[in-house]
Amino acid sequence: MSRNHFILGVAAALGLALIAQPEPAQACGGLFCSASAPVNQAAERIIFSKNADQTVTAVVQIQYQGPSEEFAWVLPVPGVPEVDVSSDLAFTRLQQASNPQYNLTTVVEGRCKRVRDRNSSSAGTGSAPDFGADGTFEDGGVNVLASGTVGPYDFVVIEPDASYENVGDVVVDWLTSEGYDVVPPGGDPGDISTLLGSYMQGGMNLIAFRLTKGNDNGTIRPIRITYQSDQPMIPIRPTAVAANDDMGVMVWVLGESRAVPVNYKSLELNQALINWLNGGRNYNQVVVAAANEAGGQGFVSERAGPSSDYDDIVVLPFERDDWEALRTSATSLTPSELLDESSRRFGAWDGYPALIERFPRTGFDTQAFIDALGEEVVEPMIATQELLSSRPYVTRLYTTLSAPEMDLDPLFDFNPDLPTVSNVHTARRVIECHRSIYMSEAPSRFHLEDGRVVRVDAGAPWPFLVGGQDALPANALVLALTTSGPGSVVQDNSEAIDEALQRHNATVASPGCGCGVVAPRSHAATWASLALFVLLMRRRRRSA
Repeated sequence: MSRNHFILGVAAALGLALIAQPEPAQACGGLFCSASAPVNQAAERIIFSKNADQTVTAVVQIQYQGPSEEFAWVLPVPGVPEVDVSSDLAFTRLQQASNPQYNLTTVVEGRCKRVRDRNSSSAGTGSAPDFGADGTFEDGGVNVLASGTVGPYDFVVIEPDASYENVGDVVVDWLTSEGYDVVPPGGDPGDISTLLGSYMQGGMNLIAFRLTKGNDNGTIRPIRITYQSDQPMIPIRPTAVAANDDMGVMVWVLGESRAVPVNYKSLELNQALINWLNGGRNYNQVVVAAANEAGGQGFVSERAGPSSDYDDIVVLPFERDDWEALRTSATSLTPSELLDESSRRFGAWDGYPALIERFPRTGFDTQAFIDALGEEVVEPMIATQELLSSRPYVTRLYTTLSAPEMDLDPLFDFNPDLPTVSNVHTARRVIECHRSIYMSEAPSRFHLEDGRVVRVDAGAPWPFLVGGQDALPANALVLALTTSGPGSVVQDNSEAIDEALQRHNATVASPGCGCGVVAPRSHAATWASLALFVLLMRRRRRSA
């Protein structure tokens, strides 16, 4: 494995807002921890920046539950990275600004039976229809290259002594003797040794984190590391030791142009499988199915565009003003006033509760408090906002992976030839009215962005289920993308999707006749009908 490639050990992240709340995992995979400290492996969120100085910055979010004893987080990295702490709130705001959205616009075609006519009949209540939008030293065979404390973490950067043959065994033994429980419950130390050794034999070092004593639930924070590299890459293989099924991985890649997964497939979802009636709430199910169809090795490009789209997303303008005002007025405030003002403005930001515990009102040091507030609470947010603005383009990608699929480390590069991708999707719903039926009884046509049409009976649910019997393909297209050009088609499911839609649409009644959708009549049929009409009229005249 190239030393220049960006290597990032996989860790668990907070559950995604668009996914149902997952159950916490009892084992930690790439994030090594003790049995008493389960880690939520349901999803991971990462920000990558391919910087202009040939470095990569990565911000990685994890979630930890339980006591701090024997907690360990181990990442393979090139060289000795710069280490800092980041903010969960930054990820929350970033995700909210880039989540996929599925919206409907609704129009009425023709005229339906009036509601007031309904009041005199026995049908219904006349209510309006619901359209439903929504320096180094050696120690035990290991060279310690750097160590320190950042945020709630103690960390150490190590490399194995080159004189040892089985470097994986050396680092696992050393980490275990130092209190890092790198073998998850039920795990095989030999497997962990092999996994870590494969990276270190390629020239990588290890950075290991553990929580400082006393840091428990709620104090875990994302970390930010910067090091020499030429491409972002996630070593997913260690996570396979104990990953949950269909673990989500969400990545924002910052660079000169749109990012692509060069060794994974690019997945274009089948829009007909998205439930447009409820705002696409089955989106994650569709992604899981799409990723599984690609053998668990494919990413959906959810949004790609200029970084200016994210201006003032992580830190709002008034929050910058609040920070500047508080910093300049701090010496004129009493300790109580300063604490009250800081709590009102930044109390919900990462690191603030831990900061307050260190600064009781008795013997309060105003300048020390302001310095710590900036360094530990405010600046990590500002740094994330500035990171987003530092590169011209941002790409968000998402996939899900299960343990058997985690045998290939995702590698990302850039392709300037590809178009932007919007995260906002809109379908046009046409209610097919007729004078003989009420609007609540009228079927609808859904015109999707890809040009396909789905017809739905009045009051019926979305007709296609993920994983259901005779389910549609979750991918419309599966592509192999490179650093130039449009890429090549690996799988095209267009024909299967179109045939399924045609069969379904033919089962939906046409308004006013109670019959299924039929093809337009031929000219011959039209002339035959006209001839029959003329003959009937002549017969009537003769009878008269």
